[in-house]
Amino acid sequence: MEDIIVHGLTQNNLKHITFRIPKEKITVFTGVSGSGKSSIVFDTIAAESQRQMNATYPAFVRARLPKYPKPAVERIDNLTAAVVVDQSPLGGNARSTVGTISGLYASLRLLFSRIGQPCAGTASCFSFNDPNGMCKTCSGLGKITQVDINALLEPDKSWNEGCVRDTLYRPGSWYWKQYAASGLFDLDKPVREYSKEEYNLLLYGSRDGRGEPENPKVAGLFHKYTKTLLNRDISKKSRHTKEKSQNLLVESECTDCRGKRLNEAALNCKIGGYSIADMCDMELTLLRKVLRQITDRTVTVLVQTIIEGLDRMIEIGLPYLHLNRETPSLSGGEAQRLKLVRYMGSSLTGMTYIFDEPSTGMHPRDVHRMNRLLERLRDKGNTILVVEHDKDVISIADHVIEVGPLAGQNGGEIVFAGSYAELLCSDTLTGKAMRQSLPIKESFRQPLGSLPVRDASLHNLKHIDVDIPLGIMTVVTGVAGSGKSTLISGVFAGQYESDTVMVDQGPITATNRSTPASYLGFFDEIRKLMSQNSGRPEGLFSFNSAGACPVCGGKGVIVTELAFMDPIVTECETCGGARYSEEALACTYKGRNIVELLNLTASQAMELFEDAKIRKCLKVMEQVGLSYLTLGQPLSTLSGGERQRIKLAKNLGKRGSIIVLDEPTTGLHMSDIKNLLQLFDMIVSRGNTLIVIEHNLDVMKQADWIIDIGPDGGKNGGEVVFTGTPADMARNAKTLTAGCLRASCIEEGQ
Repeated sequence: MEDIIVHGLTQNNLKHITFRIPKEKITVFTGVSGSGKSSIVFDTIAAESQRQMNATYPAFVRARLPKYPKPAVERIDNLTAAVVVDQSPLGGNARSTVGTISGLYASLRLLFSRIGQPCAGTASCFSFNDPNGMCKTCSGLGKITQVDINALLEPDKSWNEGCVRDTLYRPGSWYWKQYAASGLFDLDKPVREYSKEEYNLLLYGSRDGRGEPENPKVAGLFHKYTKTLLNRDISKKSRHTKEKSQNLLVESECTDCRGKRLNEAALNCKIGGYSIADMCDMELTLLRKVLRQITDRTVTVLVQTIIEGLDRMIEIGLPYLHLNRETPSLSGGEAQRLKLVRYMGSSLTGMTYIFDEPSTGMHPRDVHRMNRLLERLRDKGNTILVVEHDKDVISIADHVIEVGPLAGQNGGEIVFAGSYAELLCSDTLTGKAMRQSLPIKESFRQPLGSLPVRDASLHNLKHIDVDIPLGIMTVVTGVAGSGKSTLISGVFAGQYESDTVMVDQGPITATNRSTPASYLGFFDEIRKLMSQNSGRPEGLFSFNSAGACPVCGGKGVIVTELAFMDPIVTECETCGGARYSEEALACTYKGRNIVELLNLTASQAMELFEDAKIRKCLKVMEQVGLSYLTLGQPLSTLSGGERQRIKLAKNLGKRGSIIVLDEPTTGLHMSDIKNLLQLFDMIVSRGNTLIVIEHNLDVMKQADWIIDIGPDGGKNGGEVVFTGTPADMARNAKTLTAGCLRASCIEEGQ
């Protein structure tokens, strides 16, 4: 089996590197965030594999497939077809469930169409996304949304006093005049005193509440808001309209299907006394037990296929889920594992599977389960490439490639290639970090008080009470799906919203027009300085405005669309990719034009600029370890760890005495975590309260206080199983997290 060989790779910051990747092995790519790992694995190997695969399809199909640019590489030998499992959110909406995303619901529908009694029809008749199977009342959603009249009206007020809470109906407004001029209402009579007929006129426009409106201009408030808020897409409407929707709409369980999503015929069809909706509401372990009791030989293979799928999900630590669980409600770790499981049942071999930090959002207990799945994929004859920082994932590698030595311009080289045992003896950043572990904190800050959370019952939280300490660093931990984020992001942050700054796991805006300077908000200050120095308008120094190159419109490239062929992207000859017009480039500040200023790294810019706001933003970039980034680098080219840190940099400047960080170590190398912990110390020393939702054991060891949620995930979680210092946890606690913490201390001889 010949190795994959990459020759002369210069993609992004990579410095003309050549290396080998053994086939049918697990190869882990590691190195500091921004060193070039993703440029190798995703921008080169994955992109070229998918580009060449797409080229085999007819032009009609190619025009509808994603476009992958040819990477900057001399040659890649022995490349195989690639499957990419990245960190993009699982997505989905109210119609996307664990059953639909895993494919198990499709198999279950087929099973019911074969042996369910009384027969309800084909498999489509059991789909809540198909007109043949969905409940007509709720259209297969299981819930209905209605206008909340109680939230809309103030019954003690009359029309002249503003009985409708919406400002569109304030006295004297256009809508108010329509009702006032209709002659149907006594404008001084409080709504509470309306007769039934008057109330029907107000809500439905007719006296009986069912007929045509008596005045065409007065359709009734219920009909008006149903039309404007329910029966149209408001996702692109103004913030005012969206807020109004949240305040005036109430969601409740569908009265016809009782939340089951399906019509009566589908729900009446049963196997062993259970409908398909009953089975989808069972925890996976119970569902497997029920399916094993089916003895009909005509569906033996089908039942076995479903059970095998359930076994994979149970094995990776998701036994508490049910197939009817909506995917948007899954935690990051649950979603990541569900994506992994989707590929485990594949019968394809000889493939290259590429995973982007598969341990993201996972508790240390679950990482070992995921490792077994990676090994199983390899043993089927596949090549596994993993971009990863987690020590436990690196430990199962057959081959390790470390990119470095540092990040950005100081990275882009292969600093190590060899076995895991050889890595442990190496002198690289990863080799050193693998041999080290932070000790458990011995001295702890004392809290300045606490903020109570009482009777928290959102999602799987079991009416818990907990006190969040003030003025110290608290780590909230627990297995994925235990309720950590629900408690802090959902309950606590909502309760103390005015004092809380949330830095969540959500993606940042990352287009080729957004840069560190624009994202952190100091690009305006740079343009002001250029304007003051040259006497020209500020808009001249924006490639999104008057300063854009007239030929490429500020993109730096020319895209030529070709019918039935991939578009051709070429560098703009007029500006040479600089994005700016000649007029803008003729102006300078301290001898540098706007492009040269944007090409400065944060550390170089710190030496040049004297403006207080610019220096403050640059200082924060240095504090989060991004001093090597240039001010004008497109955010779309940043790695996951770099995006996480620039998001942290943006929020550090916000005012708020309570800062909540949701898994801030995502995408960070082990050596970067020490710098992050120093930043945490600085945040707390300034008098802030820091709450970190985290699985990383080194972060836990350096906390002042730990709140552990568990004991497991889903229905088996939602309780506070430990509160105390890290030292107390390691000595006395009997939780899953405590076991992992103790094991880490034993390994390091602590």
